[in-house]
Amino acid sequence: MAELDLIDRKIVSELMRDATQPVAQIADRVGLSQTPCWKRIQKLEAAGVLIRRVAIADPGKLGFDLTVFVEIEAPDHSAEWRDSFAKAVASIPEVMEVYRMAGEMDYLLRVSVPDMPAYDLLYRKLTDAVAIKNVTSHFSMERMKFTTAYPVDTRNW
Repeated sequence: MAELDLIDRKIVSELMRDATQPVAQIADRVGLSQTPCWKRIQKLEAAGVLIRRVAIADPGKLGFDLTVFVEIEAPDHSAEWRDSFAKAVASIPEVMEVYRMAGEMDYLLRVSVPDMPAYDLLYRKLTDAVAIKNVTSHFSMERMKFTTAYPVDTRNW
């Protein structure tokens, strides 16, 4: 898909803000009629710009009161280790995000668990599943900002 035009960026912005809006409401907000708006949404989905539409839940109200950022240092960088690591983290649902990093750490994980004993269990599961050179855990005390919406520029130049 070519670079997004202003209308596409506005549609994406509206959906990131609230994906439950009816197409008619999105169309009105972006200055289109309903059918062209729906066609653009379908094209954005087909192009992979819009990956999925989800509800965002409050982790605390679901019992996930502890967020941990986990730095992983790999013992080696072989394809076999990377595959084993990818399978291990994919099998642990409390691992919410995994990033391969540049710099001192090799991977950064965001983990959500109910409490410290649950994190300890996750830690043991992960380190039993795959060899790891070093694990450093950082415990979040407060989530000060959270968003899933990217700051899409919706200004008309």
